[in-house]
Amino acid sequence: MDSQTTYNYKVVRQFTVMTIVWGIVGMLVGVYIAAELVWPQLSFDLPWLSFGRLRPLHTNAVIFAFGGSALFATSYYVVQRTCQARLFSDKLAAFTFWGWTLVIISAAITLPLGITTSKEYAELEWPIDVLITVVWVSYAVVFFGTIMKRKVKHIYVANWFFGAFILTVAVLHLVNSAALPVSLFKSYSVYPGAIDAMVQWWYGHNAVGFFLTAGFLGMMYYFIPKQANRPVYSYRLSVVHFWALISTYMWAGPHHLHYTALPVWAQSLGMVFSLILLAPSWGGMINGMMTLSGAWHKLRDDPILKFLIVSLSFYGMSTFEGPMMAIKTVNALSHYTDWTIGHVHSGALGWVAMVSIGSIYFLVPKLFGREQMYSIRLIDWHFWMATIGVVLYIVAMWIAGIMQGLMWRAINDDGTLTYSFVESLQAMYPYYFVRFLGGALFLSGMLLMAWNVAKTISGSRPEDAPVPQTA
Repeated sequence: MDSQTTYNYKVVRQFTVMTIVWGIVGMLVGVYIAAELVWPQLSFDLPWLSFGRLRPLHTNAVIFAFGGSALFATSYYVVQRTCQARLFSDKLAAFTFWGWTLVIISAAITLPLGITTSKEYAELEWPIDVLITVVWVSYAVVFFGTIMKRKVKHIYVANWFFGAFILTVAVLHLVNSAALPVSLFKSYSVYPGAIDAMVQWWYGHNAVGFFLTAGFLGMMYYFIPKQANRPVYSYRLSVVHFWALISTYMWAGPHHLHYTALPVWAQSLGMVFSLILLAPSWGGMINGMMTLSGAWHKLRDDPILKFLIVSLSFYGMSTFEGPMMAIKTVNALSHYTDWTIGHVHSGALGWVAMVSIGSIYFLVPKLFGREQMYSIRLIDWHFWMATIGVVLYIVAMWIAGIMQGLMWRAINDDGTLTYSFVESLQAMYPYYFVRFLGGALFLSGMLLMAWNVAKTISGSRPEDAPVPQTA
């Protein structure tokens, strides 16, 4: 078939495969640094294997390599199917794939070498930031160009979420990465002191809000109805969910800076908006869950649906826990402890990874011309490995974090600290081991997925689906 009558699945296939590859790489680094906390000698006294160098590599690989590739793959697929139009430009779409791959490889080289801006989730130095900007603008042109050439009048809600994620991440990246280069590998932020911290966490929390939430909600609004073969529970609620979420998320960043040099009014503003966020977040979760009304029995023997629905329960849990941790009195206990690490991973592994995995399992047979995945039983195995892995991880970190906070705050009658820092660290040891086990189990599930996908792909001949000729 010629390019005018088929969807562009090539770039979707490329990003789909790389989602699995980068997922394994990012999680492998995560498991390794979790092991370093249990067995510190694993760094072998090499600077590029130290926790401080590998941790940003882990976060960048999981968020931008794994999560980013999943978002590229699903948004390119969804925008074509819901607009009944081929991607705006095949060459630009191909450029986004190779450009994004180059960004990730550059991160994998520079971060272990200690080349970093030291800004969380924005550690990459200025030449890589410039490349990210060019790739992202190309992505926006492809995505919005496809929407402009759509054959249907309506823009499906998933595309609103994908669109908001693309535009907002562009603004966040440009503002937070503003820097003065002093050499090829070193730059300094243009913002001073507390302003730099505020800009950083405006970026940092909205990377969570738009990269790791809005984009994946776009995924949820397409793949759950498709896999369940049911319409979205309430389309009106999905639109309210969209506008409420994007208009409040922007203001929540200061809750990362409680009890710092940031003005108290800004801290309080962040807390209030974090609490307001509970409503649209749970509205979206309930909308996704209720899409299964009358079809809950499908969960018994559809492991893909299990991934998608359980990811929503983790989304609901994370978006309840986040606002609670933003309350100043709760934050006084939780801040700087492993409770925060548990919260982040209930969102990253429970929500982001599981909805991505479910969506990839949905996509692979369609992209590679197969009736279904090679083994449904292996998907079921993967589901239980992932779920148990996440629960082990986050429960260990919750217990460890609350214990940490209480030990740090414990004071004797004479005003001296009851516990030394080393004593609190010693108390963490068994929980760090359980965290390592949970991460290792989740990683094992990803390896199982890679094998299942490889077997599915090897027995098939990829075909591009025809674009419907009438709206």
